[in-house]
Parts: sequence; structure tokens; C-alpha cells
Amino acid sequence: MNRLYHYPLSPFSRKVRLSLAEKRIEVELVEERYWEKDADFLRRNPAGKVPVLKMGNRTMADSTAICEYLEETHPTPALLPKGEDSRYEVRRMVAWFDDKFNEEVTTKLMGERVFRKVMGTGYPDSANVKAGSKAIKYHLDYMHWLLDQRRWLAGNELSLADFAAASHLSCLDYVSDVDWNRSEIVKDWYAKIKSRPAFRSILADQISGFPQPAHYSDLDF
Repeated sequence: MNRLYHYPLSPFSRKVRLSLAEKRIEVELVEERYWEKDADFLRRNPAGKVPVLKMGNRTMADSTAICEYLEETHPTPALLPKGEDSRYEVRRMVAWFDDKFNEEVTTKLMGERVFRKVMGTGYPDSANVKAGSKAIKYHLDYMHWLLDQRRWLAGNELSLADFAAASHLSCLDYVSDVDWNRSEIVKDWYAKIKSRPAFRSILADQISGFPQPAHYSDLDF
């Protein structure tokens, strides 16, 4: 049995979960409180981060490296398009969300409002929350601009870029930190994403101490 060590509100874990589900690869989910630095988990990934995927006798870390491995070993359905230019754009957008969006938005909002409580590291820093709330508007506007020209974020086909973006936004949506009224185009894009069968397990996530908002699993918002 394939096994994914993950945390439900980790966008990086969710990106791998979406890739696995889209490719119909069955996997056992094992929730990992990675910040507790369990010795067994650190043996799987000395970096101490989720996700970690175990397939057969291979143990893999780093969400993007895992997703690209899955793309090479299970190429159907494709999440990376053909052609160097198209693949570059997907990789650029994945990096945008996993680096820039994560630093400017996810760590500021999820990090302060959720992970401080979960990890027991004190109270939210209001300056960080304010900065994250401001930054997400810029990112939603950028997504609107992209989706006004393309069917999906990186082009005219669904790709890993869409899963990377949806992973971050779905985590934030779990705590009602996304203003879906800011852009109908972005809202429609997310509705298409969360209506996919691959998204079902993510919509079923339940995190102790953080009940789902009413709209979270509603496919029509």
C-alpha cells in the first residue's frame, strides 16, 4: 500500500494528494504532526517537512519533486503539458504559489490564525495577519488577469499549476480567508477545481478545533 505522510492543512500535502487522486493512485493517508519532530518521521525526511510519500521501497520528500516523479511514472492524465514553453509556464506558476504566495499569504494567515494555536506557539501577530489579508488581494487580482486570458492558470489545459494554487486557497478557504466575491472568474475557476473527483477527500477534511465553514464543501459555494 502506498502511504502519504501529510498534514490536512498543509498546501504542499494537498498538492500531492490532488496529483495522486487525479491519477487514481490509491494511497493511505497518515496524519503527521511534523513540528513535533518525531524520530521516525525525521528518518523518513530529515528536513522535517510534509509531505512524504512511500511507494514500494522508495520514500520521497518535497511536494514538487514528488509530483514530477508521479508525472514521469504515471503520465496519464497529464498534469504537465507537452512542449518546453508550456512546461516552463506550469513550473513558474507552481513556484509562484509555493514560494511567493506561501510566503506572502499562507504563512501570514494560516501560520498566524491556525498553526500558532495547533503548535502552541502563542497568539497571532496582528501585523502578519494584516499583511496577509492585503497581499491575497494582489494575488487574486493576478489570478483574475491570467484566467481572463486562459482557460486554466498556466494555459488551456488543467495542470499542476491549478492544483498548487487550489491547494493554498483551499487551506485558506477552510478558515474563511478568501474573498470569493473579489473575482467571479477566480470563483468559477475554483468551483471547477473543487468539483473534480480528486478534490473529494480534501473537502472531507476535518481539523480538530477548526470546524469547516458552511460553504467549504459546497460545490456551488
